[in-house]
Amino acid sequence: MRWMRTETFAAWAFMAPGLLIVAVFVLWPIIYGIPLSLTDYSVIGETHYVGFENYVTAVQDKSFLTSLWNSLVYVLIVPFIQIFSILMAILVNTRLPLIKAFRAAYYIPVVTSMVAVALMWSWLFSNNGVVNYILLQLGIIQEQVGWLSSSSTALYALMFITMWKGLGYYMVLYLAGLQGIPSELYEAAMIDGASRWQVILRITVPLLRPHILFCTLISLMGAIRVFDEMFVLTQGGPGNATLTSSLYIYQKGLEQFNFGYASALGLIVSVIVGALSIFVFRLNRRGGVSY
Repeated sequence: MRWMRTETFAAWAFMAPGLLIVAVFVLWPIIYGIPLSLTDYSVIGETHYVGFENYVTAVQDKSFLTSLWNSLVYVLIVPFIQIFSILMAILVNTRLPLIKAFRAAYYIPVVTSMVAVALMWSWLFSNNGVVNYILLQLGIIQEQVGWLSSSSTALYALMFITMWKGLGYYMVLYLAGLQGIPSELYEAAMIDGASRWQVILRITVPLLRPHILFCTLISLMGAIRVFDEMFVLTQGGPGNATLTSSLYIYQKGLEQFNFGYASALGLIVSVIVGALSIFVFRLNRRGGVSY
């Protein structure tokens, strides 16, 4: 029993720094935000208790409802990111020449700063940019499109940028999962005459369920909390077409110093994220690996 206590202590010692960071920067702000959301705290001036007034204002705030809707629309990229990441992981898990170089190339967008990515895509999506040039040459569009300046395309253009930047991150996680699957399973399936797609659907995907659940959850939370792309490229415009809940909370809190109202908005978004996370968990209750 003594060696078990030693291993348990070592495990907690390794987790302690991470748990401390989560407690200070995640749990404490959430707890502190609850009483703050019931006030009109604004740094300057006296603070008054306003009860649930901030929450009543929130459900009547058209800009907040629009930002919430845009954040929920953003969640549509989650399944696409997971599907493409799994396919890319399967591709780079093969033994081909220069495969390590391909893995590094796919991961470069992940480690590239959002400012650099934004500058690159603002040029690519400009009226005279590469995207319009290629689509015009292929005959897909008949005239130049203002991808980031049109209210009908700006949000989807930002979703594409988010997906492009995040693919490499999830690909690495799925690649780690793929390399944990015994090769004997694939060899037995091939001997039985299974096709490539049957192997993927009957062996690879089921054994990746824990990884799919984890990646889906963090991708879901990332999609609802998306901020950098809008902040750097569009500032929520044109109009409120790309205004997301995180950007709106930032504007209310750090630009207008209405911290009480911003706290209430943050708690509403947190509850929605928690509800969606529970929904995803319930869909994947049978997760686990057995072979």
